[in-house]
Amino acid sequence: MKTMMITAVLALAPAAAMAQATGIGQPIEAPVLPGAVLDAACGNLYDMAGKAFCVTAPLASIGALADAYVAHFESQGWIAAGGDDNRVVFIKRKDAGGCDGMQLQAFYDPNRPAGPEVPGYIAMATVPGDVCAAAAAAPAQ
Repeated sequence: MKTMMITAVLALAPAAAMAQATGIGQPIEAPVLPGAVLDAACGNLYDMAGKAFCVTAPLASIGALADAYVAHFESQGWIAAGGDDNRVVFIKRKDAGGCDGMQLQAFYDPNRPAGPEVPGYIAMATVPGDVCAAAAAAPAQ
């Protein structure tokens, strides 16, 4: 089960979450699933506006909503290839070789007290480049 635990975001310092956000590519096309509301500003957090497709919902429902997005993307052929409590990295093989990548991340504003009705967010964006490309060999010393 790929349940996302939003409480683990508390452990992330805002700078760490911002560093993760800046590594994302372009927003993806995704539906606004039941229970979610489109938020083009991504809560004005972590410089994600314009870089990710974001939805918001009360924090109490964000885990179930994230699970619904994971199921949606898996039904489209995306494979959950990694991540952590609040992030899922997906890959999808290309017909011509290589892979596309996408990241789904759940978060909330750490400057507000957490509670069931506080807005939580889910951001979705592509991962730049071919995520299945072999890493370049390190130069010999």
